[in-house]
Amino acid sequence: MSSSGFSFSAALSAVQSTKDESKDSAEKTKTVSVFSMSNALASTAKKSAASLNSDAEFLAADNWQRGDIKLRCVEKWNETHDVVSFRFQGLTPVKFHYKPGQFITLKLEIDGEMVYRSYTMSSSPSRPYSIVVTIKRIPGGKVSNFAAENINEGDVISALGPDGVFNLVDVKADKYLFLSAGSGITPMYSMSRWLLDTKVGSDIGFVHSARSEQDIIFADTLSTMAHRSSKFNLNYLLESAPELVDGVNHTVNDCRMSGRFDMAKLAQLVPDFMERTIFVCGPEPYMVAVKSLVEASGFNMLNFHQESFGGPAKPAVKVSHANSDSGFMLSIADKSISLSADDTLLDGIESEGLPIIAACRSGVCGACKCQVTSGTTESSSTMTLTQDEIAAGYVLACSTKITSDVTLKM
Repeated sequence: MSSSGFSFSAALSAVQSTKDESKDSAEKTKTVSVFSMSNALASTAKKSAASLNSDAEFLAADNWQRGDIKLRCVEKWNETHDVVSFRFQGLTPVKFHYKPGQFITLKLEIDGEMVYRSYTMSSSPSRPYSIVVTIKRIPGGKVSNFAAENINEGDVISALGPDGVFNLVDVKADKYLFLSAGSGITPMYSMSRWLLDTKVGSDIGFVHSARSEQDIIFADTLSTMAHRSSKFNLNYLLESAPELVDGVNHTVNDCRMSGRFDMAKLAQLVPDFMERTIFVCGPEPYMVAVKSLVEASGFNMLNFHQESFGGPAKPAVKVSHANSDSGFMLSIADKSISLSADDTLLDGIESEGLPIIAACRSGVCGACKCQVTSGTTESSSTMTLTQDEIAAGYVLACSTKITSDVTLKM
């Protein structure tokens, strides 16, 4: 047996040793248990302190006023069957400082390509710790469908802004009339929330056009706002509403009519519209029609303001890279591009694949601002540029053509 290494006395000694070790271990376990409870309490205290610190960080957060920013999606929900809202916060706490009605430009990578698209913030700067962007899905829309399907809670995106002269700060008014259609309701919603949060008792007429009751964006919140304020006159024009009878149909918090916008309906819903400052946003055909009808009514058009991001983005125009007798040369760093009289600066920049944000392509958003350092140009829009920027040679690339050889700084 000794050859096998077995020893009874050794085994007995080992058993006793094991008992002693078990006893020691039990005592140690008791001690660890006590310290574990202490550690747990300490950990809870630390978590509570961290939570307080987080709240303190939000309260002490700096204002974000302009420029590139990284945003984290913290909430996502459906407004209607084809409209989605996203709530964003900064990666580190910031207070979002912008004017009600302004927009930001999202910078998204889609299929390996950087795509830029501008969306009005539907949130109000009176609630500054997050911003909300509301996006309507468009059949075949590259960005709207990508955002709805691929941006989720926890995702981080880049954005630029804010921009836009269509807002309540740059346009003064005593009595308001908001006219909108489709997703054009977003700036009106932001403006209304701002007024009800900051200028309690503001006199607001609101007329929104939608296909049907199911297509009304922000319906529940707007109803609550109208319930809270007797001076918030909420109205809907519904194209498809077989349940509505002729005339004005009153619900608890709003009025509804069947059909499209016209001046007779407006006069019924907001009889004193001639005394108000009008803000309009919606699809281009809607805004053209509204402007024409309002102007024909004798309304003072100095009190008429509209927003538009223009039509669908145009594809980059292929321009000649050779010298041309019929055009001028655009110089950017080491690049020289020949432009015709019909080409914009944006056409030339995009033809070389140079980086530039062109969100609206209609001289509205200001994202394609660049500086002309030599040569002459003509611009169809300068609406987002200050007088100092214009004096320094800044132009909007999408709205500017060259009238001589030009050197550009981006």
